[in-house]
Formats: sequence, structure tokens, C-alpha cells
Amino acid sequence: MDKLIMEDIQLYGYHGVLPEENRLGQKFIVSIEAELDLRTAGSMDNLDETINYAEIYEEIKSIVQLTPYRLIEAVAEAIAKNLLMIYPKIKQIKVRVKKPNPPFEIYFSGVTVEIIRQR
Repeated sequence: MDKLIMEDIQLYGYHGVLPEENRLGQKFIVSIEAELDLRTAGSMDNLDETINYAEIYEEIKSIVQLTPYRLIEAVAEAIAKNLLMIYPKIKQIKVRVKKPNPPFEIYFSGVTVEIIRQR
């Protein structure tokens, strides 16, 4: 199956269990892999035969920036659910949401969740 891949979309949101995360916010990094048939779009060079990644970006941006969640798992679920609902051409979607700077006194490059959802 063909894929549309959008990697490392950096957005600012207010997700977390701790009150300061909800008040101050922080950076989140989102990546998606949407499985769909791209053959017709590629052979016809026609945007109507694929999905518009600029629109997908705006949808992801609105979810991350406008709706606060306690868990990044919930952010990933919202992204997957909305994209599958809006874009019927997507057969399966993989969503990764990374919190690169979790508020812990330990040092690592972040926490990431990855989910796969399909029709």
C-alpha cells in the first residue's frame, strides 16, 4: 500500500497531567503515515485523487493547539479518529506524538506514543 508521510510537525500545545503543563504549554512533535492508493493521483497528476497534506497539517494543528488533553495518547487518538473520518481514502493511519521535553528530573530525548488505526 502507498503512503503519505508527514514527519516531525512541531506544534505548541497544552497537554499534560501536571498543572504547569496545562498553564505554560510546551512543544509537541507529530508524525503521520497515511496508507492510501496513490496510483491514480500519480498517473493523472491530480490533487483530487489524493489527500491534500496542507489540509491535513491544518487539522493536526487545530487538534494539538486548540484542545487540551491530559495524555499524549489522547492527542494521537484524536488525530487518527479525525483524519480517518474526514478522509475516506485513508485505509490505515499511523500517528506518533512526541513530548520532547517532559517535566521530569531525568534526561532523555522525550516520550513518544505511536498508534495504528484502520477502517
